[in-house]
Amino acid sequence: MTTPVGNIKPIVVSKQAEEVINGAVTQVVCTAFSDHILVVVTQYGKIGTLVSVTPNLVTGDLGKPTLTTKVLLGCDEPVVHVCAKNLVSFVSQESKNKPVLLALALKDKSVDCIKTLKEVIKSCQVW
Repeated sequence: MTTPVGNIKPIVVSKQAEEVINGAVTQVVCTAFSDHILVVVTQYGKIGTLVSVTPNLVTGDLGKPTLTTKVLLGCDEPVVHVCAKNLVSFVSQESKNKPVLLALALKDKSVDCIKTLKEVIKSCQVW
């Protein structure tokens, strides 16, 4: 028995958006894999720094899980960890605590830029 083509779900689901934020063209791509969510945020057209954002689930704890950030590739600076947690903590929570890989290449790391980026990421929801 064969499945009709219209009912086949893609293996990888991806959405993208582009917006000018504080004068910088910013591209966002979100891709859902079976075990991770990949979020690419760039103002340079490059992947930049790759950060793993992993939820730490505590058995019996009813609060939100804490997040561990680890720079896998690129510059390991405190501002990268702060940006990563602020940008994708909601992605992990909304995707039933899946780990998130965040590729980050930003010219502007201001609070206003991060707030706007969160909205752009939400518009690319694939989780």
